[in-house]
Amino acid sequence: MIYDHILIRYGELSLKGKNRKEFINQLHENVRNQLKKFPLIKIHSSRDRMSITLNGENPTEIISICQRIFGIQSLSLAIKVENDLESIKAAALFALKEEENVHTFKVSVRRANKDFPINSQELNPIIGAHLLRNTENITVDVHQPDLEVNIDIRKAHTFITSARYLGAGGLPVGTSGRSLLLLSGGIDSPVAGYLAMRRGVKIEAIHFHSPPYTSEAAKEKVLDLTKKLSEYGHDINVHVVPFTAMQQKIHREIPYGYSMTVMRRMMMKISQIIASRLGVLSITTGESLGQVASQTMESMHAINAVTSYPVLRPLITMDKSSIIKIAEKIGTYSISIRPFDDCCTIFVPSAPKTKPKKDKVEYYESQLDLKNELAELLDNIEVINISNQDQENDPLNDLF
Repeated sequence: MIYDHILIRYGELSLKGKNRKEFINQLHENVRNQLKKFPLIKIHSSRDRMSITLNGENPTEIISICQRIFGIQSLSLAIKVENDLESIKAAALFALKEEENVHTFKVSVRRANKDFPINSQELNPIIGAHLLRNTENITVDVHQPDLEVNIDIRKAHTFITSARYLGAGGLPVGTSGRSLLLLSGGIDSPVAGYLAMRRGVKIEAIHFHSPPYTSEAAKEKVLDLTKKLSEYGHDINVHVVPFTAMQQKIHREIPYGYSMTVMRRMMMKISQIIASRLGVLSITTGESLGQVASQTMESMHAINAVTSYPVLRPLITMDKSSIIKIAEKIGTYSISIRPFDDCCTIFVPSAPKTKPKKDKVEYYESQLDLKNELAELLDNIEVINISNQDQENDPLNDLF
């Protein structure tokens, strides 16, 4: 007897109503896309579960990949047997013996098939007694067992599972529309992108690059961050914006304390133009309230005024230590701290306005002619596609 299936349990999407099927279909598609390199598997979706028939493929690697797919609450290796009591007993015993360091167990029966002749309350002690008779030094603990043996009786077959692996939770990527992520090389914006994806958002990325002030190593850092993000859902296009000429002009012609605010406003304007071209309906940033001068309430008010698009700020109430904790868990932190500056850290005034006046910002900006720089910039955007295939996948058992 072997584990021949993986059983996937849905997370938040189980609470959906009439549109639940759309969420399940999207999750099915996401799982299929992430597991392309396993040609022998078969994926089956139902209203309350998804199952993967392994057909000899590597279950450890598949579980690791699935743990990164949003919309999955948990998953387990499973044995599929006929709806026959003796077969169920044998599979339950196998599942118990396969696990190491188990001293106590509990049997939990879920009888979705009401035609099965023995109900759940009767089956629990029947299976439990069989396991006790055929093992040594193992007892029952219904409150805090080392292992829970789960028996899921359905119409055509029964699944037996034991060890449970946590999934990423959230909603399947693609169920909440698309957003353009302002992706710098720092710690915050990749975490913001991850959290947006966890809410079902499919992201595109935009990065402002200012050579020679920012190096190719800084650009490579952003692409590596995008590769890491792509592991959690889908291919991501990075729109690399040549920002040097515009940034130089802002630095030369805008009063010193206001140059940062004007620069951020121009980034937001350009992002809206790109989002409009792509048919994307929102912009996502890594802003956290009060963290730096550009993220005060007054600064965000002045910067946000240039766009009519919704701006998603997943980190807005989080402190730096919380953001770093997530960055470490998802594998972006070690990339973000590489010592290569992005355009947000160059030409920064030593004393930027933390409470810029919107009318003053608009006045200074009205004196600035950036038409030529904007036209040239838009004509020279580089689009780089980052694939979510062939990435390393590590379990994230305790992130949420």
